[in-house]
Amino acid sequence: MEQVIIFNHPLIQHKISILRNKATGTNEFRALVEEIAMLMGYEALRDLPLEEVKVETPIETCMTPMISGRKLAVVPILRAGLGMVNGILALVPSAKVGHIGLYRDEVTHEPHEYYCKLPSPIEERTIVVTDPMLATGGSAVEAVNFIKQHGGKKIKFMAIIAAPEGLERLKAAHPDIQIYVGHMDRCLNENAYICPGLGDAGDRIFGTK
Repeated sequence: MEQVIIFNHPLIQHKISILRNKATGTNEFRALVEEIAMLMGYEALRDLPLEEVKVETPIETCMTPMISGRKLAVVPILRAGLGMVNGILALVPSAKVGHIGLYRDEVTHEPHEYYCKLPSPIEERTIVVTDPMLATGGSAVEAVNFIKQHGGKKIKFMAIIAAPEGLERLKAAHPDIQIYVGHMDRCLNENAYICPGLGDAGDRIFGTK
């Protein structure tokens, strides 16, 4: 499987376009982020392991596939990544949720960790890291570093929009993870914001400024 999947599905592109509109309000923005995460998750989780289990249908008993083992962990990068969690949980309600808290230095734009809590045993799970925006790539690289340090092995990263600079940085730092991007944007500006972007995803999801 390719390391980077950039989606071209019309539903995802349509919903991202509504997200970009500055007139889109908090409730609609939040709902769209969940819907996009669900659509992306459908593709990102196509390689979850299956095992045959015995089920009794109204007609007969049969062996039929179900997701096997310790399944899935969803790990949002706080706080904007939280907005994508429910979309994935709608697909896999049994998934466990961890959290990684990072803040970005306003001068250097480099990330610093302030919180990390992962479900155990993390090494047995497929781990989906969520952040709506992959900008410089600093937070994404550090989040994956923390997960690997805690024993995580099978890691996927999911972003709604990405800048080429951030995607290249994440690919170079972690060539062993799969990366899913809803739309590749043009570039970063001098303030390290994605252009054309969609503003601050955290502020728009949670209605803060």
